[in-house]
Amino acid sequence: MSHADLSSALTREFLARRPDAAANHIETLSTEAALQLLTPLPAELVTPVWEALLPNVGRNLLLAAEPALARKVLNRMQPPRAVALLSGMEEEEREGLLAQVTDFARRDLLRLLEFPPDSAGALMDPRVLVMRPELSVADALERLRRESRRRRAVRGRRVLYAVDEEHRLLGSVDLQELALAPLDTPLAALLEPIAGVVNALDDKDDIVAALSSHDQSSLPVVDNDGHLIGVVREDQLLRTAREQAVTDLQTLFGASADERALSPVVFTVAKRLPWLQINLLTAFLAAAVVGLFEDTIARFTALAVLLPVVAGQSGNTGAQALAVVIRGLALREIRLLQWPAILRKELFVGLINGLGVSATTCLGVYLWSGSAGLTLVIGLSMVASMLIAGIAGAGVPLLLTLFRLDPAQSSSIVLTTVTDVAGFFSFLGIATLLADLLPAG
Repeated sequence: MSHADLSSALTREFLARRPDAAANHIETLSTEAALQLLTPLPAELVTPVWEALLPNVGRNLLLAAEPALARKVLNRMQPPRAVALLSGMEEEEREGLLAQVTDFARRDLLRLLEFPPDSAGALMDPRVLVMRPELSVADALERLRRESRRRRAVRGRRVLYAVDEEHRLLGSVDLQELALAPLDTPLAALLEPIAGVVNALDDKDDIVAALSSHDQSSLPVVDNDGHLIGVVREDQLLRTAREQAVTDLQTLFGASADERALSPVVFTVAKRLPWLQINLLTAFLAAAVVGLFEDTIARFTALAVLLPVVAGQSGNTGAQALAVVIRGLALREIRLLQWPAILRKELFVGLINGLGVSATTCLGVYLWSGSAGLTLVIGLSMVASMLIAGIAGAGVPLLLTLFRLDPAQSSSIVLTTVTDVAGFFSFLGIATLLADLLPAG
């Protein structure tokens, strides 16, 4: 056996038995040298080594590799590891590589590349600075300079992350600390623990909660196996949160989330008209309640004058409770399991506010009408309607959330129906019961 044959055999044996150690060595090589070593090897040897490479190294090698090498690696690579490499590429680069793999592999990879909207996977930046903890500061800085020349994505970043042999997150290093540390210091000595980490499938609310709980400017994103696949940066989350806040404001009043100020007329009508029809049905329901007491209103016309006062106050009370609870749900300040405490609080708030508003209303109605009976009716109905409205304002978004519906989309319409019906029914119902105390006409 010649020296070259022996060297090749030993290389293959090393790659087969220690792909992780081989990956550590390849990470120290230039792209050209690494590809020169890997290209002649069979896929069953190359793929495990490629999977063990740091994502940024594996991604650069994949982009620089000959199509035949890239194809055989991606066809055999575990889909989550392939996704970690592909997701950090430009769209054209990714599509070029996906066009080379088999149809079966392409379908799997495309499915995994599509994270749910507003999930951590969809919001993350997969271009993360990742290094080994045993690397010295001098080697880390050299790799950082090399990465910066190849990828604009590293510029402006303030943190790099260290992972173990399984690509599981170990900690982070601030780039300022890295630049000031002695050159022979290992990264492991500079690592800071990371308190906040999110799964790629966690939604935006989970991300907000994690950022609120931990003093971090960004959150590492891991897959189901704990592998680091990206990072959600605070600026991206703030942009998304601002867009969501505007969307919630629109949907709260029955407008479509995707409607804009200059949207086409046909599109706008198609989005708004269904909700207007639903509002019309709820208005008829409230009118039906008034119709039940037609005789009472005919006998006591003063009731018709005061009816909007009761309905308006109950509507405002419900809207206040609704806004506070929707905010609490959006910011994860409250959970569904806390519904007894939330409703109990709104019950007492509604009762106290109802008594306060009722006292002012009673004074005004008595000065206007001079009727103690009418004053008593509106006073009792004001307390009752505001009590019901407060509980409804808190309960409707909780109930919609329980049934996995968007509380910002439907709460307003449901609440309007409840408060109108409660206000009309309480006022006219009490007036009917106390009709003997009311002035005729």
